[in-house]
Amino acid sequence: MKFTKFGKALLMSALSAALILCVTSCVESYTVGFLYVTGTVTAQSSGNGIVSGFKIDHNTGKLFNINGLPISSGGANPVRAVLLTGSRFLYVLNRGVTASGSANCTTADPCQGSNITVFAVGGNGILTQEQQFFTQGINPFRIIADSSGGFIYVLDHDSPSNASCALALTGATTCGDITAFSVNQTTGRLSLVVNSQVTAANGVPLTYFPVPANPVDFAEVPGFFITLYSTTPATSFPYTGGSWVFPYAFSGTTGQLTTSQNSAQPLGITQGTALVPAGNYLYVLDNEPIYLNGSSTATSQSQILPFTVGGSGTLQSQTGGPVADDPAQSNPIFLVEESKNTFIYVANQGNNDTTTGNAESGISGYQIDPTTHVLTEIPNQPFSTGPGPQCLVEDPSDQFFYTANFYDSTVTGNWLDENSGRLRPLSSSHNVPDNYTLPGPASWCVMDGRTD
Repeated sequence: MKFTKFGKALLMSALSAALILCVTSCVESYTVGFLYVTGTVTAQSSGNGIVSGFKIDHNTGKLFNINGLPISSGGANPVRAVLLTGSRFLYVLNRGVTASGSANCTTADPCQGSNITVFAVGGNGILTQEQQFFTQGINPFRIIADSSGGFIYVLDHDSPSNASCALALTGATTCGDITAFSVNQTTGRLSLVVNSQVTAANGVPLTYFPVPANPVDFAEVPGFFITLYSTTPATSFPYTGGSWVFPYAFSGTTGQLTTSQNSAQPLGITQGTALVPAGNYLYVLDNEPIYLNGSSTATSQSQILPFTVGGSGTLQSQTGGPVADDPAQSNPIFLVEESKNTFIYVANQGNNDTTTGNAESGISGYQIDPTTHVLTEIPNQPFSTGPGPQCLVEDPSDQFFYTANFYDSTVTGNWLDENSGRLRPLSSSHNVPDNYTLPGPASWCVMDGRTD
């Protein structure tokens, strides 16, 4: 078949238009991952919390609601969630409520109805509730998976039996505990890992691993689980005042946590809020005024303490020591090292000070020296977020960062300038919103790298 010059021109125009349309369509429809946000607003009449979900556009960072979400979290007051390696299952930790229905669970008036609810993650991001499991302790508030995804651990603020505390912790009369589970990679089912090192008075192995009283947070680092705890009793969640750490040696084969002696270590702080592993380091976030260079005036309301972990689980201060947080921020709650290991970012929850209108919320950023690992502030911080961020995550394409915010029930997005490390509002580079509305206050968020 032969074409005239005019026919050829029409054909080329049509092909060009089709190609442009195809490319444009592909760009607009490509989802780079899913963002899930747990929230404390109740789901219908069940009293349960909710899980919301968004698709992330790889070109703009814009969020689109996942069909069928939000759904019930499976229990009241979801506080944390984890996605396993491979992203097939989402585990949501629901704290529950007191007998009177209050969310202010304490040691004297503990949470009831606490559970871990498992959701299967569909290829289009839809969540399907499957099974529920239960921790061995009281008032659970943290859940993490080990680096292999073979085990899940839950930090309970209160041990089920004070009589067992001294069995693992010399002289202890009260304690918290860690409940350990192995994970069936096919079904997502959890199986309890019993304590092979410590047995109760009746000779039966404990079904949990005691940790010092008043735990605040815990984290896995290579070879160890480290618990941050307070020597000052914290009566209710959120637990703060971390000042000491306690290590358990960790077996990635059996999931066992073992200790040969009480090896607790003071950190020289009194208001630790979180432990966050990143790269080869463990960061302690501390929410208290600090004094630099012998000054008698507090220069910041919080600080970041970087540590390496020694062979016995002892924390060793990194070169340069503590780094001051942004002076306008308070209550650091989480930290993320970006994918290229060049920058770290700290989400500061703030205090929701409605008197001044300043929630003291924001994201602090630091550049990592590749040789010394010393942290240097990125200019023009803090970076924007909604008030009261509960979490901070990087998207799978390494372009965007998101926080889920408690005080205004939003998700905030920023794009990363990979040269300067600055985080800029999404709207500064694309005509998309910076903030997305949630049905209610956020409590946590996780990122799923699967795409549709």
